[in-house]
Amino acid sequence: MPTRYREITLGNMLTIAFPLIVSQGSETIMLFCNRYFVSFLGSDFIPASMTGGLTQFVFTSFFGGIVGYVNALAAQYHGAGRPERCVQAVSQGLLLSVVFYPLLIALIPLVHRGFGWAGHDPRLVALEFTYFRILMLGSILFLAQGVLAGYFIGLGKTRTVMLASFFGIFANVPMTWALVLGKLGIPRLGIEGAAIGTLCGSFCTVGILFIAYLRSPAYRAHHGSGAWKPRRELLARLLRYGTPAGAETFINVFAFNLFVLLMQSYSPSVATAVTITFNYDLVAFIPMLGVGAAVTSMAAQRMGAGDVRGAKRAAFLGLRVAWIYAGLMMIAFVVGAPVLVKVFANGFTAGDEAILPLAQTLLRLAALYTLGDATQVVFSGALRAAGDTKWVMIISGTLHWIMAVGAFIFIRILVLPPVAVWVFFIAFVVSMGFAMYLRHHRGAWQTMRLVENAPAAPVA
Repeated sequence: MPTRYREITLGNMLTIAFPLIVSQGSETIMLFCNRYFVSFLGSDFIPASMTGGLTQFVFTSFFGGIVGYVNALAAQYHGAGRPERCVQAVSQGLLLSVVFYPLLIALIPLVHRGFGWAGHDPRLVALEFTYFRILMLGSILFLAQGVLAGYFIGLGKTRTVMLASFFGIFANVPMTWALVLGKLGIPRLGIEGAAIGTLCGSFCTVGILFIAYLRSPAYRAHHGSGAWKPRRELLARLLRYGTPAGAETFINVFAFNLFVLLMQSYSPSVATAVTITFNYDLVAFIPMLGVGAAVTSMAAQRMGAGDVRGAKRAAFLGLRVAWIYAGLMMIAFVVGAPVLVKVFANGFTAGDEAILPLAQTLLRLAALYTLGDATQVVFSGALRAAGDTKWVMIISGTLHWIMAVGAFIFIRILVLPPVAVWVFFIAFVVSMGFAMYLRHHRGAWQTMRLVENAPAAPVA
């Protein structure tokens, strides 16, 4: 077996996955601190930061999914022994990011009415839109980060991504603290400061990744051979396989955002309780994305080299790692719920006494779907590695919109209590995990070829 990639062992999986888990954990810390700092401003600011940030992610996700598919493309070219194509894939992703940025800016005016349609209080709408607008102005950073991080993840050089994320945290957390609360002689900017602090962290992360990319052996060896030249065949490949991946993310996050907006429409107290719960859900979910990205990297490298059995081993090894982490989160949510939710009670007033009990209940119930989350993240990552992005989009998009429509019926028509709708959401997550496993088990992905000149291999 070629030495350009590691064998499929637990140690090698963790070597790739652990830096990604730490990196994704850094993103979680930034989000957590962001909402923690705005909690000092009052309970309304917590759901505003979540809804505004999530809505920004909705609008960025489609384009980010397209350019972020550099991950799988670079990994397969790396496995096929084509480093010059890895470099060219990055340049195409960055060129597309520049093209997509004006389109994202043009979408900003469309959002304000959407917050009002969801039935949110006008004060909450103003806060949400302020946070959203500032993040959208910096959306080019999120696209570029996806491309550059995808390159290093695809090659298995995940420590670079981890170090860049660390630098992003060091810029984000103190800057957000100072901007939100008016420290170190900086004016108190409130929720605007939270958004600006987020962009500062992203700018630092992108800068570190770009410098590391320019200094990488592959770029230094091949940058003179038209590395930045637009290449029609690579752009077409990135759009062909990346568009379903981007559409899947957009459809899913859009539906999820509708679910959050509908849950927040119950009352300000429910909105805050849901936001607190999802804030801890991120602690469980985002590091799992690190495992999923590691699976995509290892499985795609193996598919590029024609080793289908190795790609399959990577998926099931990643599943074991993700389930162990998910099990630890289940224990933390069930046992530690009272302590965890009190962290966000800094700005609560006498009228907010209903928030904490509801948040504790939702958080304990969230423990039920962590294994389902882990399963769908791992197997969807393995399917994307092989180029099976269309079916991942169909399965995931269909289930997400069943969830969103069901939530609308339960909340707006049947007027069920929040806990009942939350149980329905848990059933959806478990179904997602099972559906992705079935698609992977049926094996259609084993005959797919994403890159040219990859050696053929027998189906396992």
